[in-house]
Amino acid sequence: MADFKLHRLLPAFLVLFVLLVPSVIAAGCQCPEEEEDGGVRNKTLALKYKIVAIATILLAGILKVFIPLLGRALPALSPDKDIFFVVKAFAAGVILATGFIHVLPDAYENLTSPKLKENPWAKFPFTGLVSMVAAIATLMVDAGASSYFTRLNLNKAQPETDGDGEMHPACHAHGSAKVLRHRVISQAKLRTRAAVIMAVFFCLTTPIGIAIGIGVANSYDEASPKALIVEGILNAASAGILMYMALVDFLAAEFMSLRMQRNAKLQFFADVALILGAALMSLLAIWA
Repeated sequence: MADFKLHRLLPAFLVLFVLLVPSVIAAGCQCPEEEEDGGVRNKTLALKYKIVAIATILLAGILKVFIPLLGRALPALSPDKDIFFVVKAFAAGVILATGFIHVLPDAYENLTSPKLKENPWAKFPFTGLVSMVAAIATLMVDAGASSYFTRLNLNKAQPETDGDGEMHPACHAHGSAKVLRHRVISQAKLRTRAAVIMAVFFCLTTPIGIAIGIGVANSYDEASPKALIVEGILNAASAGILMYMALVDFLAAEFMSLRMQRNAKLQFFADVALILGAALMSLLAIWA
């Protein structure tokens, strides 16, 4: 295994710093009144932030998926490098803080608004319920996909014959365990064309969603009870999904791997990156 050195972290953290700076500046700037008369959100100011968000997320998505793809041609950018473990730990911290600090409180505020009927919205913690259901549903989809790939691999495997003439599947238990945790991401060994198509869809999904949201937001009253319920439920579901992704797909899969357990230096830097990502994203809640 290649030695893990601090200077390898600098390019990645420089990119992450550049991506975070616009958000911090925009959040911390002394802008004009953020609310209009009557406490209604300033939609013109919000639109500017959303446009910045579209550009920032699009750029981040492009970097996220195409750098690992370039790793096929450039070994220095291979996702198997230690630096990518640290970057993924940083990302997990950001995602975890987004779910707990930003999205979940907004969902709670929506679903406990005094504009909603006391029965049932004030009688039961719907925010936690929706988040829990979303996390469980994500687990079921994840487990179902992993099971599908496992069965697919077992069915394609050719049987082997041992010395006694007994037939055994070519895919042994150890291999099946690896397939079980298989994830369809840029790290997948796909054909170049399929990988590029998936990467493009990944990059465009969130920006297009924001653009659709901008259009929809102009056609309804965001302070109405129906809007509060819909927004609250969607926020709560998003929080549950984000928490699952951060804790299971990122942290559990990487931090419990043999590679991480055998490399104390890598584990230390991954811990630092995790805390740093969560801290920076939590800090933004002061202005957001």
